[in-house]
Amino acid sequence: MPQWNCSCPNCQAARRGVLPHLTQSSVAVSEEPDRWFLINASPDFPTQVTGFPELHPKTKPPRNSPIRGVLLTNSDLDHILGVFSLREGERITLYATSAVRDSTSQLGLEKTLNAFCGANWQEPPTKDFEPLDVNSTPETGLRYKAIELPGGPPRFHVPKPPAATRGHSVAYLFETPRTRHRLLVAPDVGTVNPALQAALESAEAVLFDGTFWSGDELRAVRPGAPEATEMGHVTIKDCSLKLLAGLRAKKKILIHINNTNPILMEGSPERLAVEAAGLTVGWDGLEFEL
Repeated sequence: MPQWNCSCPNCQAARRGVLPHLTQSSVAVSEEPDRWFLINASPDFPTQVTGFPELHPKTKPPRNSPIRGVLLTNSDLDHILGVFSLREGERITLYATSAVRDSTSQLGLEKTLNAFCGANWQEPPTKDFEPLDVNSTPETGLRYKAIELPGGPPRFHVPKPPAATRGHSVAYLFETPRTRHRLLVAPDVGTVNPALQAALESAEAVLFDGTFWSGDELRAVRPGAPEATEMGHVTIKDCSLKLLAGLRAKKKILIHINNTNPILMEGSPERLAVEAAGLTVGWDGLEFEL
């Protein structure tokens, strides 16, 4: 925010300096020094790395990075375009379902990476936790698993796969071997299924889909725009406000917030409702430790 072609109230306020500029959704997690993993890599990836010193390269050797891999929740453009920037580094590990990997191939992602740094593709576990970093010991490093969510392929996927195809959207649940604390990262939630509900209830911290406040939010700026559910997102007003308020998690943070969402405006009724429910509106540079 602001979006380059949008003059909604939030974007206008951001251009005037009333609201901060925001980059597109991406999360970095780590259990060990100098070993970081991204959940999605947005088109703003280079700017985000610059703004977070822990992701900067060391002074020696001249080319290096603490980023060890990227976990893709789906193949939306705002989640995968930043991966193209990683071609400038060393061989990278990408964690993605076969459906997501197939979709990204239509954009030439795998072919591009193989022409530069190369990539190792890892199918995420969906039943039991497994080590995220094969170089970690059982006492160190994060453990993770994917939570399968309802969802279809991206708009650029041609031809459309069968309706029964699974794996186009996942959330990720992380666990630390040191504390057994859990973090759930779920930026794209179209439906709260039993597996996701269980993950929500087990987590000490939740980063959750805050894309839209209401279902018809986009239509205020773009007549005929699809509703939130058609775009694969539950809304804060009708779902996540009550859902997250009832969780035991100490940290409940809304991420992946669209520029049209009124919760971005401090003092708005929607922002006050979110804060009253014990939720945090995510911002660039937000950092915490479990």
